[in-house]
Amino acid sequence: MPDIPFGFSLPGAQPPDPSDPQQMQQFMAQLQQMFAAPGSGPVNWDLARQVAASQLSATGDPSVNMLERHQVEEALRLADLWLDPVTALPSGIHKAVAWNRNEWIYNTLDVWKKLCEPIAGRMVGAMGDLVPEEARAQLGPMQSMVATLGGALFGGQLGQAFGQLAAEVLSAGDIGLPLGPAGTAALVPANIKAYGSGLELPEDQVRLYVALREAAHQRLFGHVPWLRAHVLSAVETYANGITVNREAIEDAMSRVDPSDPESMQQMALEGIFTPEDTPQQKASLARLETALALVEGWVGHVVDAAAGDRLPSVAALGEAFRRRRAAGGPAEQTFAALVGLELRPRRLREAGALWTAVAADRGTAGRDALWDHPDLLPTDEDFADPAAFARGRTDWDISELDNLGDAPKESGDTPPETGETPTEK
Repeated sequence: MPDIPFGFSLPGAQPPDPSDPQQMQQFMAQLQQMFAAPGSGPVNWDLARQVAASQLSATGDPSVNMLERHQVEEALRLADLWLDPVTALPSGIHKAVAWNRNEWIYNTLDVWKKLCEPIAGRMVGAMGDLVPEEARAQLGPMQSMVATLGGALFGGQLGQAFGQLAAEVLSAGDIGLPLGPAGTAALVPANIKAYGSGLELPEDQVRLYVALREAAHQRLFGHVPWLRAHVLSAVETYANGITVNREAIEDAMSRVDPSDPESMQQMALEGIFTPEDTPQQKASLARLETALALVEGWVGHVVDAAAGDRLPSVAALGEAFRRRRAAGGPAEQTFAALVGLELRPRRLREAGALWTAVAADRGTAGRDALWDHPDLLPTDEDFADPAAFARGRTDWDISELDNLGDAPKESGDTPPETGETPTEK
């Protein structure tokens, strides 16, 4: 029977002092709690929240005061007024709130669970595969400890990534995904203040620009009923093609020293997940990047149009945000290394140019009508010639697109995938 490393600490927690009975008692209570529910899934989400909260407590999580709440509410109200003339989509804000960093984690965790659990499940399964076949029968019920330990390990690593993300995000929709509750527009005042300070721009202008972006996200995801599922499905489809590097797991596990409680705490999972280099996975990545670019490109386009000459620093803010989203911050890079997902719209500038061309040719209503159905949206190939796409066919009958799946299929016919554009525009 293989040795079981009893002398480890919970990921993200301080190792106990063996000479301190109180610390040892608390540690054993935490350990018992961790193994109490082994069937709860591949990620210990309670531990992830605890690690993220502990990290934020160490780095600082300023509470939101009444003045900041009022400033956020006023910025979102003004943002909605400015957006009204530049988009056919009505306001999607039902609730305007200001979050601290912990509240951002708490209110976005449900979506993160959907995105991370399939990947974590493969990692935990790979950890179990490392146990030799002849040893599994001897382990018996203790084999479930491997899965529970893997869930705790992944939860601790995710908690650290969430803690870093929460210290950087500016709003609920800042990274382009519909992470927060539907209809809730949320800004993170502490992060906006820090970001504005780095740009050396007035805080009120930065806050208003972030509010414009958040309000635009809410309009898009609130009034395009298929979009939320479409974007999240693109992320999930790409994630399903990510494979587990078993050698990397074995190498990481080999670094755990049973005599050193800090070795588990310091074990990192970066590099364990790698995308499959297959045509299907490449196509999946292209669909994901196109979806993110179209959303972010539309948001940037309508926000710049709304701000116009009303916001003195609009040009500097627009460029700063495009660079920020295209490059991804340190926390996004950490998250990408951890679970293999890069949530960056790589073709953001091309998407912005395409929306600008469509608006110039078809007007605001014609531009926003493209969101009526996923098959009307531009494809990655359309980014190469925005003017040609903008001049394309505009008289599609949406009911025909919806009924494609009901049409009889001839031999060899395959229905178009969601997100593909009809051949003729």
